[in-house]
Amino acid sequence: MNKADRRVKIKYRVRNKISGTAERPRLSVFRSNKQIYVQIINDDEGRTLVAASSLGMEKMPKKEQAAKVGEKIAQIALEAGITQVVFDRNGYLYHGRIQEVANGARKGGLKF
Repeated sequence: MNKADRRVKIKYRVRNKISGTAERPRLSVFRSNKQIYVQIINDDEGRTLVAASSLGMEKMPKKEQAAKVGEKIAQIALEAGITQVVFDRNGYLYHGRIQEVANGARKGGLKF
């Protein structure tokens, strides 16, 4: 089993336990080598409500970039009327950039 297969296995294990609803949508994080992408998803309808990413941001360390994306998604979510979310780390370990996204979203006003 390689690293990617292991992450997918963990991802499905996490997704069996959490689900986004209209009242508490799911905040899903995807991390690539250069960028970070965040979506807030209503799983009942299978629809992405809001999204944000680090594309087009100025050059900065990746952890700072992740924190800015967390704050950005929180701002967009609050404008859309979303205050509470369920955090989906998407099979990644909860540290580094994933943790910075969560902390940035909390700082921006989202409740987990």
